[in-house]
Amino acid sequence: MIDDAITNQPLDFARQSQHRDAVSAGVLDRRFTGQQVALAGRLTVLSRRDVRAIVERHGGTFAADVTPRTAVLVIGEDAAEEAAGFPGRVLTEAQFCLETGLPDIETLRGQYYAARDLRGMYPVLRDEHLRCLEKWGLVRPVVGRYSFTDLHVIKQAAAEIARGAPLAGVLRSLSAEAQGQLEFEFQPHTERVPARVVSLPVRTPPPPARDADRERMLASASQALATKYFLDGAELDDGEHRDPEGAATAYRRAALFDPQLVPAIVNLANIYYERDQLIEAEALYEKAARVDADCFEAHFNLGNIHHDLGRFVEAVAAYREALGINPAYPEAHFYLAVTLEKLGRSGEAKAHWREYRALAPDGEFVDLAKEFSD
Repeated sequence: MIDDAITNQPLDFARQSQHRDAVSAGVLDRRFTGQQVALAGRLTVLSRRDVRAIVERHGGTFAADVTPRTAVLVIGEDAAEEAAGFPGRVLTEAQFCLETGLPDIETLRGQYYAARDLRGMYPVLRDEHLRCLEKWGLVRPVVGRYSFTDLHVIKQAAAEIARGAPLAGVLRSLSAEAQGQLEFEFQPHTERVPARVVSLPVRTPPPPARDADRERMLASASQALATKYFLDGAELDDGEHRDPEGAATAYRRAALFDPQLVPAIVNLANIYYERDQLIEAEALYEKAARVDADCFEAHFNLGNIHHDLGRFVEAVAAYREALGINPAYPEAHFYLAVTLEKLGRSGEAKAHWREYRALAPDGEFVDLAKEFSD
């Protein structure tokens, strides 16, 4: 499955001549913002989940089937008939890659290795090893495939694992070699999901004032509208047919009617974060934390942004603030442990590796946490 790390590698993709031509021709300006995209037929390299992730990354929505709202149809080689009567824009798999900045199909096929190919080349390698190498920024897959540069790292990792080295030691060694010091530089957005607010706080009545009845009536009306728009946004922000653009509009309206409505501020910031608009997201998270100092989501997500921007000391402080509010959130312990490791504070990190293990015994990173905490 494709992830956010793919579209966060413009320098890698800019090396592709076809991508450079597309940039100079302005092709990449035609994103999918406000458009619904559907898929017909079977693609040769990209999966349905890949297409969905790419479309959403570029501001569009993905539909399982063609609907009257569908503006763009991505087709496989066996979908010529379905494309013939489609009234909107039709893109082949190659054209879709070109428009979204991915390497061309032949490059993906010829110069990138699928995970199954790597497992055949290095039998000791497991999928969890690849996921860990990816999460710690040591390899940078493109639509689930690995480049020749990645192959060098994967070969080293496989050799170390075959000799019986623990995965934690392998990660430390490879990271030190890549960075010149023990500094883990894993991709900031790889499968990292901002903490989202799913409920509204209990409302307190407005304070008495001159013309109190009128003041209360206006405040009540504003709060009712803010609540309506927040709930509209939350509905658009979830589910199979998620519409981030529509959700953002609803959250903005909610905050307009109630500037102190922290859930709307946080969830709007999450949408900016997903788009790599970190400056906008950071400003909103900071506003949420000022309005409500006990907002766990604001502090946790600020920690993510500080980490993404290399501000590791600030990230540690933000994660600690978040854990002071909700110490039972396993991911906060995980990311705090990772950040402390990056600062060379392994002794402090061990407690949080252990907390992650205790809180998420079946969590995705529990094996890694065991290695680092032992």
